[in-house]
Amino acid sequence: MADKTQSTTHFGFETVPEGEKAGRVQGVFSSVANKYDIMNDVMSVGIHRIWKDAMMDWLAPRPGQKLLDVAGGTGDISFRFLKRAGSGHAIVLDLTEPMLVEGRQRAEAASMADSLDWVVGDAMALPFEDNTFDVYTISFGIRNVTRPQEALNEAYRVLKPGGRLMVLEFSQLPNDMMQKAYDLYSFNVIPRMGKLIANDADSYQYLVESIRKFPDQETFLGMVKTAGFENAKYRNLSMGIAALHSGWKI
Repeated sequence: MADKTQSTTHFGFETVPEGEKAGRVQGVFSSVANKYDIMNDVMSVGIHRIWKDAMMDWLAPRPGQKLLDVAGGTGDISFRFLKRAGSGHAIVLDLTEPMLVEGRQRAEAASMADSLDWVVGDAMALPFEDNTFDVYTISFGIRNVTRPQEALNEAYRVLKPGGRLMVLEFSQLPNDMMQKAYDLYSFNVIPRMGKLIANDADSYQYLVESIRKFPDQETFLGMVKTAGFENAKYRNLSMGIAALHSGWKI
């Protein structure tokens, strides 16, 4: 007999059993892996690069730090972190192996090979000991996690005392008219771009829907605090199209 009490979650605007979401997310990112970086540039008109620079500015990487970059995909954040730090080590962890394969093929990966590791793993059950990392980042990934609060709890567990959490994610615009205009662009243009560039409109339809289902800035800030992080704050980017959330394990 089927378990009628099985927990559900959202996959875009669709309600699915929790146990199915990770597999569906893997399918999305496996499908778009070889075009993911190009699509990021097209979807954001290159603005994602400015957001990631803002992330590094606030994070201020220091020499010798050890980074865990969760949902790190093709390694973009880890590359930026190591360049800023000058020295250190980064582990790129992602649920989807084809994304990591694409990352390892990038030129930056070859030049930083001694400072990088690539690990297939789940943000909700990290394969690392407590108190291991100086910095934990997750960029445009936490909205794809089945239970984001568990991912934040795991971030707190693996960070050393004094460690820093930094989350970069799409968020919500504070003005209703601006949000409607942004939604009009997102739902009408981005899936078509996905079809044209990656031959996959459905995956990009999910990605757009997942943005709208993600908690707003204040709600997510509360989740960061619930995980145990202190001095938790956020900064809006591009008026709230994206947001950076920061917290410290003290």
